[in-house]
Amino acid sequence: MPISELSDEELVEKAREDVNFFAPLLDRYEPQLTRYVARISNFCPETIEEILQDVFLKVWKNLNDFDGRVAFRSWIYRIAHNETISRFRWFRARGQDQEVTLDDTFPIPDKSDFIAEIDLQISAKNIQKTLRHLPKKYREILTLYFFHDLSYAEISDVLKKPTGTVATLLSRAKKSFRDTAKRLQIAF
Repeated sequence: MPISELSDEELVEKAREDVNFFAPLLDRYEPQLTRYVARISNFCPETIEEILQDVFLKVWKNLNDFDGRVAFRSWIYRIAHNETISRFRWFRARGQDQEVTLDDTFPIPDKSDFIAEIDLQISAKNIQKTLRHLPKKYREILTLYFFHDLSYAEISDVLKKPTGTVATLLSRAKKSFRDTAKRLQIAF
């Protein structure tokens, strides 16, 4: 069976036995976690790269402790979440400004219709602009749910909040997004 067809849990088991199976886990999650950290933090690319290095180092060190009670995906997102929060605290303790302009690019499929592609790009920029003005807790939950397609249960595992709280927080985040877009005079 090709490595790409193995589940996360199967890759974890193989990585515990053979270090060569750890790289496919990195390859599988690096793009997703890069976008996740960028969207919730607004850190510069170098800081995001440092955070991801710390994330993957912690994953490697704690791989044998992963017990499967939560999905590997939730587990690795939780580590990324914790590392991002730690970096926020590190910057705040040093009085440094950690905010930078967020990369406005989204993977936009090629369209034969140029006008439709431009509309998609404008929408993506408007979404990012609106997200930048939201409180971190709302930006984070919207990112996990809409951009990374995590379920309520997975978000619950990542944020360490009950599923009901996740639902409430997501509802409030959607309302805040709409209100913020209206305040910024952004129409979708």
